[in-house]
Amino acid sequence: GWLDRHTRRAPAALRSRVAEYAASADPERMAESLADAGRRALERVAAHAGDRSVALDLLAADALITLALLAEAERRPERLGQFAAGLVRAAPPAP
Repeated sequence: GWLDRHTRRAPAALRSRVAEYAASADPERMAESLADAGRRALERVAAHAGDRSVALDLLAADALITLALLAEAERRPERLGQFAAGLVRAAPPAP
């Protein structure tokens, strides 16, 4: 599917973690689903601040947000800026 096509060149461990977070992604709402998955990954990282065991989750969060932006750019390029701004507004405050 879409996610596999866009992650196949990533390291296996990262690809697997991204797939775990994106397992329930709705193909009809791919950008929003991936953004939600990225937020979940980031919440896990924030809950374990300073713990190196969540390093892969941090990389997955970055990848998922990047993929969400890509999905939106492919689907509705004219709304990419608005979508990105919404992601920034929805981001949790920095610790």
